[in-house]
Amino acid sequence: MRKYSIIIPVYNRPDELQDLLECLCRQTFKNFEVVVVEDGSRILADKVVQSFSARLDIRYYFKENGGQGFARNHGFERARGDYFILFDSDALIEDHYLQIVEDKLNSTYLDLYGGPDTDHPSFSPIQKAISYSMTSLFTTGGIRGKKNNMGGTFHPRSFNMGLSRQVWERTGGFLTSRMGEDILFSISAMKLGFKSGLIPEAFIYHKRRTRFSQFFRQLKFFGRARINIARYYPEELKLVHTFPVLFTLGVCSIPFWFFIFKPFFFAGLLFLGLYIFLLFTDALLKTSRLKVAALSVIAAFVQLFGYGTGFLQEGWKRLWEKKSHRETGATIEYPS
Repeated sequence: MRKYSIIIPVYNRPDELQDLLECLCRQTFKNFEVVVVEDGSRILADKVVQSFSARLDIRYYFKENGGQGFARNHGFERARGDYFILFDSDALIEDHYLQIVEDKLNSTYLDLYGGPDTDHPSFSPIQKAISYSMTSLFTTGGIRGKKNNMGGTFHPRSFNMGLSRQVWERTGGFLTSRMGEDILFSISAMKLGFKSGLIPEAFIYHKRRTRFSQFFRQLKFFGRARINIARYYPEELKLVHTFPVLFTLGVCSIPFWFFIFKPFFFAGLLFLGLYIFLLFTDALLKTSRLKVAALSVIAAFVQLFGYGTGFLQEGWKRLWEKKSHRETGATIEYPS
C-alpha cells in the first residue's frame, strides 16, 4: 500500500485551508501525510495547521513568496510519500477521494493523473455560475471529466493533480512558477515517457472566485499563460485556443457593422442571441436554478472576454520577442 503526500500551497487563505483539512480528516483511506507550504502570506495559516496536528500527519513550512509552482516544489522536496497529490487550498473533496485514487492506481497505474472539478451545493450562485462556465462545452470547456479523455494525452491541472515520486525526481518539479506552469509540467513529464490520464471519479469541489471582477483577472491570466506555454512548446498552441479571441473580437465588432454593412450587424445579433439562449438553456438544465442560469451567461462572457484579452495581450508581446525567449530566461533542462 503506497503512502501519499498531499501538498497544499497556501497564500492568504487560512479559512479555506481549514475546510480542506477537515475533508482530509474524513478520508476513508488513511495512509497519507499533509504538507502545507505557506507562500509568503501576510495572513498566516500556521495556527490552522497546528489545530489539526492531533488528527492529521501534517507539517507546515513557510517560504518567501515565489508563486504556486515553486511552493509546490518546496513541498516535493520535503514530502516523504511514494506518490504526491496536489490540491489548491480552495478545494473540497469527498471522503472516498484517496481510496478512489488508490484503487485506480492499483488497477491501471498512472504516473501522472488529474481529476475534474465541480460545484458544491453550498456554493453561492456566482460560484455555481463560474463553475458551470469553466466546465461547459459552450465556453472553453475546461476539464470535462469524460472517460474518453483518458489514455496518455491528458494534461493534468495542479488544482487536482497526482504524480509519482519518480516523476518529480526525473522532471525536477515545476520549471516555472506561474503562467501555465502546471500544463508545462504535464507536457514535460509526458515527453519523458510518463503515462498520464484522467480519473473522472477523483473530482474536487472548486470554490474558485466569488466576484466576476476576480474571475475576469484570473481568466485573463489563463489567456496569457497559453501564450507562455507556446514559448516552450509551440506545437501546443492549437486552433481551438483562439476561440475566445475570435469571440471577443467578433462580439466587439458587431456595433460597427451597423454603419458598414447592416446585414452583418443583424446576423451578428442573431448569432449572439442564439448563443445566449443556448448558454441559458444548458445552464438551467444542469443547475435547475433560474438565477444561476442567468449568472452563467454573464460568467461565460466574462470567461471568454478575459481569456481572449489575456491571449491578445501576451500574443502581441510574443510577436516582438526573440524566438529563443523563455519566461525564466533559460531552456528546459532535466536533472540527470
